[in-house]
Amino acid sequence: MKLKLLLALLVIGSQSCTKDKTGTETAPVKDSIVVIKPPVTGTDTIPKSNYDLSLLDKTNLFSTSSVVTALKRQDYKELSGIAASQNYAGVLYVHEDSGNSNEVYITNTKGEDLGKVILDGVYNRDWEDIAYGPGPDPSRKYIYVAEIGDNDSKYPSVFVYRFPEPVIDLNSSGNALHVTPDKLQFTYPKGAVNAESLLLDPLTKDLYIATKEQAKSTLYVAKYPQALNASTVLTPLARLPFDLLTSGDISPDGTEILLRNTGQIWYWKRRPNESVAQTILRKPQDAPYSRNEHQGEAVCFAWDGSGYLTTSETKKYPGDFSALSFYQRIKTN
Repeated sequence: MKLKLLLALLVIGSQSCTKDKTGTETAPVKDSIVVIKPPVTGTDTIPKSNYDLSLLDKTNLFSTSSVVTALKRQDYKELSGIAASQNYAGVLYVHEDSGNSNEVYITNTKGEDLGKVILDGVYNRDWEDIAYGPGPDPSRKYIYVAEIGDNDSKYPSVFVYRFPEPVIDLNSSGNALHVTPDKLQFTYPKGAVNAESLLLDPLTKDLYIATKEQAKSTLYVAKYPQALNASTVLTPLARLPFDLLTSGDISPDGTEILLRNTGQIWYWKRRPNESVAQTILRKPQDAPYSRNEHQGEAVCFAWDGSGYLTTSETKKYPGDFSALSFYQRIKTN
């Protein structure tokens, strides 16, 4: 036993330091990726919704027909996310998904080309959604790009790239604005899974990811402040019945929520002091959708609460054109 103990101490001592070429002892390099795990709750169960998606009421808050506006740029083939600026009236941010450029394109509700934002040091592995709202600096608004697509469920981590909204020249299509985003790294508690829906709660700055799976979805959260130099394990909050979700959004005032897939949109009105998970666990309403998109990928609320917008991929559908569909809020007395 004494001999084994002596050998163990020698091994530990040999690993505790190394020598450089000059013979000077140096401390071992520490693992630079810290993993932050959610608190242990003592149970593996999370709430499950009990509503039937075939028995939903229709919301009467929005027009049942959409106003379609063609985008000036028709070289967008795989649009996957859309978000509305609150600093620039009518300005929208869109992006494409896997393998496309590391750029967020700037347009507006008229479909005009206003240039792009280039995310330096970032590769578009599979950007699937985008959100807009508050962040670390309370005096600024931020853009969040969701690197969460994983069709083969093979990536050990997913990322959300966060950066302050840059200054835009609204009279130019030549905006080419470089940003270096914060890189928020997340892992799922039980291994890789595909997702395309990112939601930012403007009331708490928490980030939510809803997975894209057949006939089901799990809602996860990364609470604010999200770690910058560590990988955060996402916390599961709710099991939902939605099939192959492609996008979601929370209204700028935090009181309304949308989720969608390629063929349907769901709407919730959030109650005072209710969490996002509590809201989504309640039965939603069917929101208007014209089914004018072969591969509907994105949805966002308008900046001023006047309705919501959608857009779609066109790559697999020759003859389709890149466009915005706007569903106007119906004014009530």
